[in-house]
Amino acid sequence: MNKAIIMFILGWIMTIEGFLLFLPFIIDLIYQEHVGNIYLVTAIITLAAGLIIIKIKPKTTVFYLKEGCVATALSWIVISFIGAIPLFATGDIPSFTDALFETVSGFTTTGATILVEVEKLSHAALFWRSLTHWIGGMGVLMFLLTVLPLTGGSTTNLMRAETPGPVSDKFAPKMKTTARILYLIYISFTVIELFILRIAGMPLFDAITTSFSNAATGGLAVKTSSMASYSPTVQWIVVVFMVLFAINFNVFYLIIFGQIKKALSNEQLRWFLGIIGISVAIIIADFIRLGLVTVASFREIFFSVTSVISTTGFAVADYNLWPDTARVVLVILMFIGGCAGSTSGGILKISRVIIIVKTIFRELYTYIHPRGVKYIKSEDKTITTDVVRSVHVYFTTYLLITIISLLIVSADEFDLVSTVTSVFATTNNIGPGLGVVGPMGNYSQFSILSKIVFMFDMMFGRLEIFPLLILFTPGTWKKTFRHK
Repeated sequence: MNKAIIMFILGWIMTIEGFLLFLPFIIDLIYQEHVGNIYLVTAIITLAAGLIIIKIKPKTTVFYLKEGCVATALSWIVISFIGAIPLFATGDIPSFTDALFETVSGFTTTGATILVEVEKLSHAALFWRSLTHWIGGMGVLMFLLTVLPLTGGSTTNLMRAETPGPVSDKFAPKMKTTARILYLIYISFTVIELFILRIAGMPLFDAITTSFSNAATGGLAVKTSSMASYSPTVQWIVVVFMVLFAINFNVFYLIIFGQIKKALSNEQLRWFLGIIGISVAIIIADFIRLGLVTVASFREIFFSVTSVISTTGFAVADYNLWPDTARVVLVILMFIGGCAGSTSGGILKISRVIIIVKTIFRELYTYIHPRGVKYIKSEDKTITTDVVRSVHVYFTTYLLITIISLLIVSADEFDLVSTVTSVFATTNNIGPGLGVVGPMGNYSQFSILSKIVFMFDMMFGRLEIFPLLILFTPGTWKKTFRHK
C-alpha cells in the first residue's frame, strides 16, 4: 500500500479544512458572540498540521483502488473529528460525542441532529453546520481532484471511492476536467438558489445556510421547525432545488451544451420524476379518502415526498401524524433516494432500482423462454453481469449492516417505529425518520453506543459501505501485489 500518498492526501484535507474554519470565525466577528477565537485557533492548528504533512512529498503519486478507498474513508473520519472540536470547545454542544455526531451528520449530508433547540447555537456554529453539508455534498476529495497533481488511474480511483452511485459519469476525457465541471455546476446552482431565496424575502444568513444545506441535499436547518416557519413561496423554491440537486449532474451538463433532447431522455431522470409523481398521487388519494386534503396539505405532501426521496430531510409538516399509507410510502422512499451522480443519498439510488427491477423482469423472461437471451440495458448501454452482481452484493451487505445496527440500537428500548426508522434514516443519509426521530424530533435521547452506531451508519451510507468497510478488513493492511 502506498501509505505516503494517503498521508499526503490527508495533509491536503487538513489544509483545506483549516482554511474553511476561518469562515465561521468571520461570521462570529459579524455577530459578536465571542466564540470565534475557538474557530480561529482550531483553524490555525489544523492548517499548520496539514502544511507540515504535505511537505513530505510521496515518491510516487500513483495509487489504486485500495489506496483510494482507504484515503477516502480516513479523510472523512479526520474532517469529522476536527470539525467537532470547535462545536465542543465553544460549549455550543457540551458533549464531544454529540458534537461529533453533528459534524458526521453534516459532512455525510445526513441532517440528523441531537439538538433540541437549534436556535440556541451561535451563528458561527449554525454556519459551520451548514458549511459541513456543502463541503460533504460534492465531497472534499472531489475538490482535491481539481488541484492535486495525481497521475495514472489515481483520480478515477478517488472518484469511484467517494462519488455516490454505482457508476461515475465522465463528461470529459480527463477525470480532473470532469471534477471541475461538477463543481462549477454545484457552485452555480448554490449561488442561484441563494439569490432566489433572498428575492423571496428570506433573511441573508438563513438564505446562505439553507442554500448550503439544500445543495448538499443535507437538511440541517437554522430553525428547530426546519422550513415550516418560512413562507409558502420559500418552501416551493426549496422543493425545486431539492429536485434539481437530486438529479444526475450529467443531465445539466447536456442541457448546458445544447443536448436538451438527450438530457430529457435520461432514464434515471424519468424514473426519479415518475416515482415522485406516483408517491404524491398515492398520498393525496389517501388524504382525499380520509377527508384531510387542503391546499396547504398538497404543498406539505409534495415537499415531504421530495425531501425524503432526495434525502434532504427538510420538513414543513410533522408527517409522524399522517395516515399509515402515507408514512409507509415515505419509508419506501427512504430506501430509494435520488439519482447516481447527484448529491443525493439513499442506499439504492435510482440507478440501482432500475437494475434490480430489470433483473427481476429478465428472470421472469428466462422462466418463460428458457433458451432465450435477454440483456439488461440502461441508457442504451448493456449492463454487464459484474455490475448486476455488484448491485446484489452491495444490497446484501447493506441488509447485514442494517440488521446489526437494529440489534444494537434496540437495546435503548424505544418503540419499534423509532428504532427501525432511525437506522434507515441514518444509513440512507436522510436525517429525520418517524417516531422519536420524526421531522420535529431529534436523536438526543439515544445512548452513546447508539449514537456511535448511527455515526458509522451515516458514514457507510455516504461512502456506499465498502470504502469504510475496507478499513476493518485485515487484508487491507498486509503487503500484497498491487492490482489496479
